[in-house]
Amino acid sequence: MNESVWGPWHQDMTGLLTGHPDDVPAVVDQLTKLQDMLERIPPSVHGGSLTDFNRVYLRSTTSLLDELYEGRFADPAFLSRLDVEFAARYFDALRQWTGGSRCPRVWTVLLDRTTGARHDRVPCAAAGMNAHLNFDLPFALVTTFDHLGSDPVDDSDQHHDYLRINEIFAAASPELASGCLDRWRLLIDTMNGELDEWWQGETVTYSRNVSWRSAQRLWTLRHDLAATDRERARLDGNAAALGRLLVSPMGAFLH
Repeated sequence: MNESVWGPWHQDMTGLLTGHPDDVPAVVDQLTKLQDMLERIPPSVHGGSLTDFNRVYLRSTTSLLDELYEGRFADPAFLSRLDVEFAARYFDALRQWTGGSRCPRVWTVLLDRTTGARHDRVPCAAAGMNAHLNFDLPFALVTTFDHLGSDPVDDSDQHHDYLRINEIFAAASPELASGCLDRWRLLIDTMNGELDEWWQGETVTYSRNVSWRSAQRLWTLRHDLAATDRERARLDGNAAALGRLLVSPMGAFLH
């Protein structure tokens, strides 16, 4: 297990990561408790990289909850379920990594950097966003649509609500929204040979747009476990490659 990472807080962290929130207020509550714990643990122990991502995630999820309360979505049941499924994958990755079991490669890019001196905030937060949006989100979408018994169709109420969250992410994370996602696109261009198939045919403004397309592809494969596993490995590998670029010296130009 990675007890050396969390040190005296390992048991508390393990307890916090037990179970899944079952609604959006519970997601906000668990993210808040995780943020409080991360800020109590000295950066010399875990580096602070996860703290920065979790702060952005908490901020955006709180904004989403506010808009759900205000009735600003056409299908609040869809967004509520998606938020729960989305968060579950984040907490699963943290649980797997903390417990020493197999964790998606894209998350280890960020989590393996938690030991030692504090890292640059924006690249680390961006690496977390990359893992959560480009890997976790497509699978959360598929699980959500399967649960609700509908399909991921363009221009549907669900699609428009989904795109509305882009604005929430931008407003909740101005340090990332200010040119950061455009620079992700430049990184993709740099990695064009490796990631060309992943981004083929897409004009990317937000990684969420690509995640929607990835979810549509996964939806067509959902009854083929072998094909789904291959697609999972491909998405994980591509997102991990982007994550490594984001936290590399090249990622410094995200400031």
